[in-house]
Amino acid sequence: MIRISEIFHSIQGEGQLTGVPSVFIRTSGCNLRCWFCDTPYASWKPEGDSFLVPEVVNKTLVYACDHVVITGGEPMIFQELPELCSELKKHGKHITIETAGTVIQEPQSSTDLLLCDLMSISPKLSNSAPPENEANNWHQRHNETRNKPEVVARLIELSSDYQLKFVVGSILDAEEVMEFVDEYAARGAKVPLSKILMMPRGVTSDEIDQQAEWLVPWCKAKGVRFCDRTHIRWFGNRRGT
Repeated sequence: MIRISEIFHSIQGEGQLTGVPSVFIRTSGCNLRCWFCDTPYASWKPEGDSFLVPEVVNKTLVYACDHVVITGGEPMIFQELPELCSELKKHGKHITIETAGTVIQEPQSSTDLLLCDLMSISPKLSNSAPPENEANNWHQRHNETRNKPEVVARLIELSSDYQLKFVVGSILDAEEVMEFVDEYAARGAKVPLSKILMMPRGVTSDEIDQQAEWLVPWCKAKGVRFCDRTHIRWFGNRRGT
C-alpha cells in the first residue's frame, strides 16, 4: 500500500522539464523534516489514504498525459515504488521521481533499471534542519539522515538521466553545494556542472526574486544552472499545482 496525499494534473514548474504537462503523484510521509518544507501535508502532518498500486495507476490514467512525476513527501520510503514505476511504464509513461536521496528502493531485477526516466535528487543542506527544540527530537534525526552520499551515488547509477536540485537561501548554502560536488569528485564520482540546479528558497514570487538577485549571477560565475520555481509564479503556493 502507498499512502497518497494527492494526484493531480498540472505543469512541471522546476528542473530540466519545466513547462511539461505532467500528472503528479504525491506520496504522503517523509523521513526528513525540513523547516522550510512547502508540503507539510506530505511530511510534517501527512495526510491521505493508502492505495494498492493498481488503484494509484488507475487514478493516474484518468489524465491523458505522457509524463508522470512521483513526488512527496519522500516516495522512496515505499517498498511498492518499483512496482508502481513498472506498471506506469507498461502504459508508456515518462517517469520522474523526486527524492531527497536518503533512502532507496532497489529494483527487483536488471530489467527494472531504466524504469525511471529522470531521477530528480534534492539533497538537503545543513540549513534545512528544524529547530533544536522541535518535538520528537527531529533536529537530530533530520541531521543524521539528510546527507547520504552513497545513496545519491546509487540513485545516479540506477537512473538513465538525473538532476541534482538544491534549495538555497544564502551564499553559504550555495558554497555548501559546491563542497558537496567536490566531495563527490573526491570519491571518484564527478558530477557535471550541467546537472547541478540551484533553486531559490521561497514560496512567493517576491521571495524568489529577492533570492534570484544574488543567485543568478552566482550561478553564471560558477557555471551551474539556475532553477526557477515557476509553478509559484504561475499558480501561487497552493495544492494541486
